[in-house]
Amino acid sequence: MKNSFKELKLEELEAKRAELKKKYFDFRFQAVVGHVENPLMKRTLRRQIARVETLITQRGAAGAR
Repeated sequence: MKNSFKELKLEELEAKRAELKKKYFDFRFQAVVGHVENPLMKRTLRRQIARVETLITQRGAAGAR
């Protein structure tokens, strides 16, 4: 799962980021309500968002050169 984002294009990464942020928002809402099956999913989603953000930043910097 860690390296599955490296093959994606910039547009796909931005779409994936939006999808992950929506999942994270929904998960936080469920956590407040109290219906969370896997509490470690919050950490996993945060880390995936960070990986995608890093790749977007790297690709953006490479494209600006």
